[in-house]
Amino acid sequence: MTRSLLTSLASGVAGAVALTAIHQAAQRRIPDAPRMDVLGMRALRRFVPAFEHERPRSSRLHRWALAGDLIANSLYYAAVPAKTTGATWARAAALGLGAGAGALWLPQPMGLGEPPKSASRANQLMTVAWYLTGAMTAAMAATALRRRSSAA
Repeated sequence: MTRSLLTSLASGVAGAVALTAIHQAAQRRIPDAPRMDVLGMRALRRFVPAFEHERPRSSRLHRWALAGDLIANSLYYAAVPAKTTGATWARAAALGLGAGAGALWLPQPMGLGEPPKSASRANQLMTVAWYLTGAMTAAMAATALRRRSSAA
């Protein structure tokens, strides 16, 4: 594997882990917290035959939804690293804002229903901010890895 591919994947994983950690911590403490895990469980029940008859919030379904979120977000945030540091941060901003907006607007057209509590302005702001935070974490990781590889 090339160094740039490894940098992209590692950066993507860093961003996805940050996003998932924020989501999981907040859902326990903030009443209107975004629940992307719920959308992941809905998607599994709808599109994966093995989960079609699973209870809506079973722990098995939840674990698979979190794993799917980590994989999908890792691949998405792997697109953050660019040729220059400035381009990396600009790409992170665009991808983070786009992911946050998409998380609010796409579930309904995809047949997943409304995201839980998404009518709340606080929920909407948290959703966009957290996806942006994941992207910025990916940019931070990419920048650090680039510096480290150029110093070696």
